[in-house]
Amino acid sequence: MQTSDNPFSTALSLIVNMDSALLSIVQLSLQVSLMAVIIASVLALPLGAALALWRFPGRNVVIVALNALMGLPPVVAGLCVYLLLSRAGPLGEWGLLFTPTAMVIAQVILVLPIIAALTRQQVEALHGEYAEQLNSLGLSRLSMIPTLLWDARFGLLTVILAGFGRASAEVGAVMIVGGNIDGVTRVMTTSIVLETSKGNLPMALGLGIILLALVTMINAIAHIIGETAKRRLG
Repeated sequence: MQTSDNPFSTALSLIVNMDSALLSIVQLSLQVSLMAVIIASVLALPLGAALALWRFPGRNVVIVALNALMGLPPVVAGLCVYLLLSRAGPLGEWGLLFTPTAMVIAQVILVLPIIAALTRQQVEALHGEYAEQLNSLGLSRLSMIPTLLWDARFGLLTVILAGFGRASAEVGAVMIVGGNIDGVTRVMTTSIVLETSKGNLPMALGLGIILLALVTMINAIAHIIGETAKRRLG
């Protein structure tokens, strides 16, 4: 890797010139995070809505557990996935450890509770507001789920973006289950850690700039969606 006395200018040069190593790392990062958020959203949106609409014994325990998992330490999630996918684990024969798939699984575990818990809050609030109208239409609770999810779509998009921000900035879990293998499982966050330890500051700074820009863009989109929802819904 070519360096100069000014790591920041070299980092900008890597970005402007679209360095192949940097782009491959960014591409893998986006692929892993997007796949994790899509899977987590497909599972978490109906789960959160179901928790909002149904009352059953132990519901409060489930809600408390879900809220607690929003703060699950990434290294703990990574360790659990590692134990599942290691050769001695129940899924070891699948050979998924130290692959992008293992990283997706770890990120799903981290993101799913966030999306599910926030979805429950939004759907529960909407159900309380529109309960009489929905009941008058003779809708079952199962039939209410798509209606309420669609009505809360702007807020839920912001929730999904928050989940993507969590996934894209994750380092501990993906380091454990991915192994940070060059060209295979090396993503932006793990690369920043590695390149900094090697003293390759231009590459670390270049990836850091891109990651910061990505997080900023996510927050900007979330803000725009929120403002759009306020204008449309009053």
